[in-house]
Amino acid sequence: MSKVVLDASALLALLNREPGEEEVAKAIPGAIMSTVNLSEVVAKLAENGMPEDVIATALAGIEIEILPFDEAGAYQAGGLRVQTRSLGMSFGDRACVALGQSLALPVLTTDRRWRELDAGVEIRIIR
Repeated sequence: MSKVVLDASALLALLNREPGEEEVAKAIPGAIMSTVNLSEVVAKLAENGMPEDVIATALAGIEIEILPFDEAGAYQAGGLRVQTRSLGMSFGDRACVALGQSLALPVLTTDRRWRELDAGVEIRIIR
């Protein structure tokens, strides 16, 4: 599979063995994720009771390129706010889409609301 950007929901589908995990598994190695979305994954796993060392070990075994969220990404994600407000997209959602835009790569997500998004990037809903 060609390179893709992963939304936190896509990586969580893989880690939690949820529907759509197969498509995410096919995208690894070679998948890319923002530090913002990585933080969302860590937060969700911790919220579900997973200790920090177990989270780190689980994530270390997955070949995903983690890219820093920088000033350009901040402007791009912030600029998406008006366009995505009606879809209820969070900051993390916008950071993911902005990364996909900047790299001209498709984005994998479980969030069906993104089907309505016309942001110049391919959105692949995995379930």
